[in-house]
Amino acid sequence: MAEVKLSAEVRKEFGKGAARRIRRDDKVPAVIYGHGAEPKHVVVEGHALWMALKTPNVLIRLDIQGEKNELCIPKEVQRDPLKGFLVHADLLAVKRGEKVTVEVPVHTEGDLAPGGNLLEYILNALPVETEATHIPEAVTVSIEGLEAGHTVQAGDIPLPRGTELAVEPDTAVLQVVAAQAEEVPEEEEEEAAEERAEAPAEAPAAES
Repeated sequence: MAEVKLSAEVRKEFGKGAARRIRRDDKVPAVIYGHGAEPKHVVVEGHALWMALKTPNVLIRLDIQGEKNELCIPKEVQRDPLKGFLVHADLLAVKRGEKVTVEVPVHTEGDLAPGGNLLEYILNALPVETEATHIPEAVTVSIEGLEAGHTVQAGDIPLPRGTELAVEPDTAVLQVVAAQAEEVPEEEEEEAAEERAEAPAEAPAAES
């Protein structure tokens, strides 16, 4: 996976007022955790971090002013619920060769069997254990020809070399759901009712 280099500086001011000033300067407060060390509070350039986070589990090399570089992956990101801008980021410090447990997006290829059936995602992302500096951007599974009632389990999804499942192999990830019968349009129902009302009534049977 690609490595993104971002500039950062040690955070020296705290509190809501300081956080607002940081965000006004297009920067984001962040905390780096990991390896048993004390959490490190930093300020990261905002737009660059926002762009980097478009890649799931992106590997970030923080160039911290006056400090040694830190290699990190996103752990948790808070966004403004209305405007969507970044409010705060938790970053996990990693090392080359170190294994981490992350969730990677599940992609599909191919087409379901004919019949208008639907594909339902039970898990949008698959928990895996992999090397921190080689996290796959996604995993892909074929759904070619699958029919209603078929379930794709975690163990059915091919994984890149060096990546292992972090869930049981029989965990359901996708399932094919039968298409529901189409409802008769309301206008057609009304026309059918009118035709039945206008049809001549059957003559009563003659008495013997």
